[in-house]
Amino acid sequence: MDSMEKIFGKTAQMTVLKNLIENQNEPTYLSGIAEETGLSHSSVSRVITPLIDSGVILEKPLGKQIRTFQLNMESEAAKLIVDFYYKINQLVE
Repeated sequence: MDSMEKIFGKTAQMTVLKNLIENQNEPTYLSGIAEETGLSHSSVSRVITPLIDSGVILEKPLGKQIRTFQLNMESEAAKLIVDFYYKINQLVE
């Protein structure tokens, strides 16, 4: 269990967010996030929507049905989340 889970509990949305933070320079697909996190494709799809709506995650279409996702490092909220993530991991072990 990592620091974020100790504080906030393990939720699908937190798992997806942590995955995108840890791979913030790499765009990925829903299936890639699902595979890396062990969550179902439908769970990832459900919890990523509020992150997109808040501007924390960028969604970019590739063709008609394929979408990529990446942490939006131009978002002040995303910057604060990333900063918090790394600081809390240093403090709580």
